[in-house]
Amino acid sequence: GRGIDAEYGKQWYQRRVRGTTGTKIAADALKGRVYECALADLNNDENAFRKFKLICEDVQGKYCYTNFHGMDMTRDKLCSLVRKWQTLIEATVDVKTTDGYLLRVFCMGFTKKL
Repeated sequence: GRGIDAEYGKQWYQRRVRGTTGTKIAADALKGRVYECALADLNNDENAFRKFKLICEDVQGKYCYTNFHGMDMTRDKLCSLVRKWQTLIEATVDVKTTDGYLLRVFCMGFTKKL
């Protein structure tokens, strides 16, 4: 090796999930970044096929406050759901909630082999 520590010069931040209220402190390099993590990492669980996207909205000290940005499933889980002799049905709809949020919902369904 070169003898230079790769960690030297890096600043580490901790992420915390919270609601959308609060003050904003300028940390332009971290705001707007999207982090992806498995639900198992958030809940210390074993179901690791759900992946959540969290967007950094605020930085206070060494803490990045994030908000929900999306959810996805791992490729291996999606592949395990699709089987032979089944038809995959997919639908997409944009929904506006009563408090002003706009959501795009993707739905998947499968036919059952009789």
